Formats: sequence, structure tokens, C-alpha cells
Amino acid sequence: MAGPTPNLPASRPGSGVTGSIDRMRASPTGVRLAPILRSDVLFALGIITIILFMLIPMPTIMMDAGLSVSITFSVLILMTVLFIQTPLEFSTFPTVLLISTALRLGLNVASTRLILENGHEGLDAAGGIIEAFGTFIIKDSYVIGAIVFSILVIVNFVVITKGSGRIAEVAARFTLDAMPGKQMAIDSDLSAGMINEDEAKARRKKLEQESNFFGAMDGAAKFVRGDAIAGLLIVFINIIGGIVIGTVSEGMTLAEAASNYTILTIGDGLVSQIPALIVSVAAGLLVSKAGIEGSAEQQLFEQFGRYPRAMAMSAVLTLTLGLVPGIPTLPFVVLAALMGGIAYVSFLRTADAEFAAAEAKPKPGQPGGPAPAEEPISKALAMDTIRLELGYGLLPLVQGEGGNKLTDQIKGLRRQLAEDMGYVLPAVRIQDNLQLPSSTYIVSIKEIEAGRGDIRPNMLLCMDPNGDPISLPGENTLEPTFGLPAMWIDPQYREEAHFRGYTVVDAPTVVTTHLTEIIKDNMPDLLNYAETQKLLNEMHKDYQKLVADVIPGQISLGGLQRILQNLLSERISVRNLPTILEGIAEAAVYTKSVAQITEHVRSRLSRQLCDSYADQNGVLPLVTLSPDWEGAFGEALMGDGEDKHLAMPPSKLQEFINAIRTTYDALSQQGVTPVLLTSPPIRPYVRSVIERFRPQTVVMSQNEIHPKARIRTMGQV
Repeated sequence: MAGPTPNLPASRPGSGVTGSIDRMRASPTGVRLAPILRSDVLFALGIITIILFMLIPMPTIMMDAGLSVSITFSVLILMTVLFIQTPLEFSTFPTVLLISTALRLGLNVASTRLILENGHEGLDAAGGIIEAFGTFIIKDSYVIGAIVFSILVIVNFVVITKGSGRIAEVAARFTLDAMPGKQMAIDSDLSAGMINEDEAKARRKKLEQESNFFGAMDGAAKFVRGDAIAGLLIVFINIIGGIVIGTVSEGMTLAEAASNYTILTIGDGLVSQIPALIVSVAAGLLVSKAGIEGSAEQQLFEQFGRYPRAMAMSAVLTLTLGLVPGIPTLPFVVLAALMGGIAYVSFLRTADAEFAAAEAKPKPGQPGGPAPAEEPISKALAMDTIRLELGYGLLPLVQGEGGNKLTDQIKGLRRQLAEDMGYVLPAVRIQDNLQLPSSTYIVSIKEIEAGRGDIRPNMLLCMDPNGDPISLPGENTLEPTFGLPAMWIDPQYREEAHFRGYTVVDAPTVVTTHLTEIIKDNMPDLLNYAETQKLLNEMHKDYQKLVADVIPGQISLGGLQRILQNLLSERISVRNLPTILEGIAEAAVYTKSVAQITEHVRSRLSRQLCDSYADQNGVLPLVTLSPDWEGAFGEALMGDGEDKHLAMPPSKLQEFINAIRTTYDALSQQGVTPVLLTSPPIRPYVRSVIERFRPQTVVMSQNEIHPKARIRTMGQV
């Protein structure tokens, strides 16, 4: 009954429908067929068809089609395994194995129904393919057929399936056990700068795929094992059930029923077991290929041909065996000649390769020969931005199998500095130095030593937060970062040290802490021109218009670098780069002085500064500068603009230094580290004086106090 065509939604782009199907959409029939002819729908229909084989009686023509698909599918699997280069190229093999097993079992159930229902009608009761296997292959002798079927099941179940399952199990176990080591090797290469983030991600993804594949293969081997057991049970049930049905229900004699149903059942079993055997061989080839790249034939021929002497000896032994009286000579002579020819060709190929390698290698003093390759002199100009040199006794910190390796901590340090300071630290080069004492390390910044220390790799560093002597057995020392009294103790005293309230850290943490402080002290020198440009390039696309307006129209890239260096020198994070650029744009209207622009940028970062220096209660402790010192510093400023400098008498400077020390020493005994507050014009000059004897003291101007900040005045200088 004709009716109006329903309005269907247009198919989405990229649905995989070809041009011919697009033309079919012009007709109502084409509109109805287009959504069906998609790969996902066809795949789902195929799985449903396999299930229907088990539930609904199938005609013989469909049975022949299903068995043909099963045989073809198994051959396709085997050929694919033979030609792939690496096992991961066929990572869907466990899924394919499940589908092929389900297909064979579904066909087994359907053929069982046909054999038991129509087996009395003749040998074509279950289709032409089963009849061919039951008559032509086993020659109408169910005894021969039963023997052949039993041999196939034994070969498949006992030899191939069991061996490939064991290989898959061992491969999965060793792959999973090796994952932490491989992961640490990737992290180590990344920390050392040998690979970049993209390559590290690719290696981690491949490692994850490899572990998942071999883990799935370990379970997939059970499919083939279960398929072989199910085949045996189905054959046994078919033979017994067929004989009972033929003699009781169909009036056949016992001999007729046994012959008819056994031939059909054995034919059905052979049709199922041959594809199962092919798939089992493919599974064995795939799991035994682990760690080998290249197609199977390529690797086999290459590795056999690599040792021509072995091939020649095999040819001689084969020929000798053929000459033994009573043994047929012709097959062994032919095989000996074949292996001898292959050995001769391999000898020639090996000799040619060795001769070519010898000719390509220049001989000493050979006239006209290529000069030995020398390292370019320009490489001597390259400098390591940050280098960590270790004595030979500290190499276990990098090469050990522990979970707290030095390379892992340095990787975490780079990420932490990026979050805290807004600056991506260059790669830290770690190398051994046999000229150092065994337990000594050196940190160099741009080839200049910036710090060194002496540690014990197998011991723990114990410190008392109150500075009291440590009452544990160990080796007294000084903590290398801050020079505090400490002690190296044996790891067995860790719990006791924690119980007494001591701070306990391991050797890699000591090195990382020292490295962190050195980097923070030298961060202005580490921020070079190229790193400044990289920070701008990595800003979000929403701020690229701001970058284009400020650089280089209002300030040069070098000027921006100096401003960022000024901020980093006082350990101010430059992560909020958009606000810094906005502050530069505002200040550049009335001044070109980098110092004045920096002070304006600091005022724009007032919220960040107050939050950074506030105590745990969110209160900013302050120490103010008295009006006398404010006036003294103001009167001591000489010059204008960039030439302005502090010209205070040395005696006055010493008096100021003593006043700062007296005030801050008194407050530090109370456990308070306040900020020194000054007026905006003199803040940079006060800071330049204080950083020489108390670099940890923060100096802020009144413009840098955010209006909503909670403050508390602790005293006055």
C-alpha cells in the first residue's frame, strides 16, 4: 500500500556512504537503504546473524554460505598474520579470534540441528560442503574420518593451542612486569632532554597498547582451547544422538544409522576443525612474533641466510643420510642440493657485504681517502644552561630501580616551577664526573659552579627544626642548601626520628631541594631572549592581539625580558603574563624607564603579591620604614630617569643595616617574617641594599598593597 515517504534526517558527514549510495538517496528506496549500508550497522547485523545460527533452523544453502565464510575468514586471518610487520599492527586479533570462534560454534549448532533432523534422508542433509568433507576427503569411511578428526583435534588442542597459550601467558606476564622499568626509562629520557613531550607520549601510548594487547592475547588463547573441547563434545553428541534418532524414530538399521550419521558428523567436525586449526596456527605465529619486526618470511629467510655454514653442514648431513642403504636416495639428494645452493648464495652475499663494508671504511694513510670525521669546532661553543655533575658513588640515584629516582624528582621540579613561577625551566643535564669525590655533586649554571654538596646515597638526612643536637647514631654534617646542622642516619632509624619530631629526607630530595634554591636564585639569568619569546608564543590565542599591540610597538622584546628578570629576581611569579603586558602598556605611555615600568607592573600585581606573602591566616604582616629613613633615602637619590642612583654615606648605610637586623631578628624569634613597607619612589633602592645581607626579606611599596588585603603592622624601622 503506497503512502507518503517519511521525512528522514540527512545522514551526517563522514558516515562512509559512497557516491553511488548518495545517488540512491534521490529515490524513496535509496533513502531507506542509506542508513543500513554502514559499516557499524553491517557489523552488528553480522553478530546478530551468528547468534541466529544457534537459535533458528537454517536452510542448507545458508549453511553452505556460512561454512564458506568461516573457511575464508580463517585463511584471511592467517595471511594477515604472515604479512604484518609487528604484532601491534594486528591489535584487534583477540576480537577477531572471538568472532571467528563464535561463528564456528554457531555453525556447529546449526549443522547439528540439520544433521539430527534430516540425516536419515542422505549425506546431503546438512549441505554440500559437509557432504564433500564427509565423502571426498574421508572416502565414505567413517573410521578413517574419525581418526583424521581425532588427529586434527589432538594437533590443535594439545600442540598448537597449548603452546601459543603458554607463549601468550608468559609474554603478558613479562610485559606487565617490565612496564614500570620502561615507564621510568621514558621519564628519564624526557628529564635528560633526549626526547620531547610528543615523543614521550607516543612511547607511553605504544607501551600501553603493547601491555593491553598481550594481556588480551593471554585471555584470547582460551577461546581456541574451548572451541576444541566444544568440537569434541558436539561430535560425540551428534554421533550418539543420530544413531538413537535413526534407529528409533526413522526406522533405520543400526549399521545404516551409524554410517550415515557418523559420516555427516565427522564431515561437520572437519569443516569446523580445519578453520580452527588455521586460526590456531595464526595465533601461534602472532604471539611468537613478539619483539621481531618485519614479515614472517622476511625475518626467517634473513636469519637462516645469516649463517651459511650451518646451511652447508645441513646439506652435507642430508646427503650422507640419503646414501645410507635402504633409504630412498632421491628426496635427500634433492634437498641436499637445494640447501647447498642456498648456502652458496648466502656465502656470496655475506662476502660481498663484508667486502663493501671494508671498501667503504677508509684505510690509514690511504691517498685520496676520506679524512676521519671530526667534531665541529662550533660544538665547543655550546653551553649547558643547567648541569648537575655527580660523583661515581651517586650514580645509583639516577640508575637505580627505586621509585624515588633523582630524574623523576627533577621532572616534578620543572613542572612545579612552571606552576609557581610561570617559567618553563630548561632541561637539566645530568652527567657523571670521575674527578669529583664519590659522594659529591656540583650544580652549574651556564658552565659556572653555583653550588655543591656532599651526600650519602644510602642514608637519610635528619634535621631538628629547633636547631638542637640530634640524639641518634649517625654522621654529623651540614645541610647543603641552607647550611643548617644535620646528621646522616641509617634508614632503620626513620621511624624513631619521626617520633622525636625530626625532619627526615632522602638523598635525592636533598639534591632536588638544593637545585631548586639555586635555580630560584639564578632565574633572572636563566630567562634569556629565546625563553622570553617562547613565553609569548605559548600564550593563549585570546591574548595574541595584546602581544601584538605591546611588542614591539610600546616596548621591545629585550625590554620585556629585563622587566621579567626584575620580577624574577625578587621571586615574583610571571605566570600572569597578560596582566604584566597590560601594566607595561599603561606605563609605557608616560615613561620608557624599565625600572619605573617594573614598579608599575608590581602595583598591577598587588593582589598576587599580597596573597603570596600573607601568613596562614590570610593576614599580611608589615614592618614600616620610619619617616626619618624615608627622608634619608629620598635625599640620597641622585640623577634623573635611568641614571638615578643611591648616594648614601657608608656610615649611614651601616646604621640602616643594623636597624634592619635588630628589628627582624627580634621578630624572627616570635616566628614572624614580615614585609618591609616603603614609599614607592625609594622601594627599589631599599631593596638593593637589603638583598645584599637579607635576600629573603620582601620589600613592598604602599602602591602594592591591595585595597582588600588584611594587614597587620608588627613594628617600625
